[in-house]
Amino acid sequence: MELQKSLLQNIGHCLSAAGESVAVAESVTAGFLQFSFSQIHDSANIFKGGLTVYDKTQKKELLKIDKDRMNNEDLVSAEIAEEMALKISEIFDTDWGIGITGYSQPSELSEFKTFAYFSFSYKKEIILTKILELHPRTEAVNAQLYYTEFLLGCLKCELNKIAMHTHAG
Repeated sequence: MELQKSLLQNIGHCLSAAGESVAVAESVTAGFLQFSFSQIHDSANIFKGGLTVYDKTQKKELLKIDKDRMNNEDLVSAEIAEEMALKISEIFDTDWGIGITGYSQPSELSEFKTFAYFSFSYKKEIILTKILELHPRTEAVNAQLYYTEFLLGCLKCELNKIAMHTHAG
């Protein structure tokens, strides 16, 4: 928990120093990302909100996922994570958008694998998309927590890269 607290403080500091904001569209993490951002000191200035879109109907209706991207029956793919990141940033008018979708436990739809796709948009462009695969026997809640912490670690890296680029340029 201390690691996550430090990680969140770093993310909060980076966003605050840049005067930037973030919004989250999540399914597999079921609100853990939104909860995490709410723990940042002065979060109201950097975290604009989020949506937990757990089923495909909500992804389609609330996020207006592009019809061309709906080739996947359950809407779990890198492209869907990207679309979620872009749309949530647009909805909340933020610099950063985060999208994550996947499986916290194996199922027939996931070919009995446990994985998630996540994506970051920055200033209306996708800057990172990854898949994170876990052992199929990982407990669902542990998968959700691991996805959350891994994603936050990646966000910290991206924020640091942009900060270094901004200061160097």
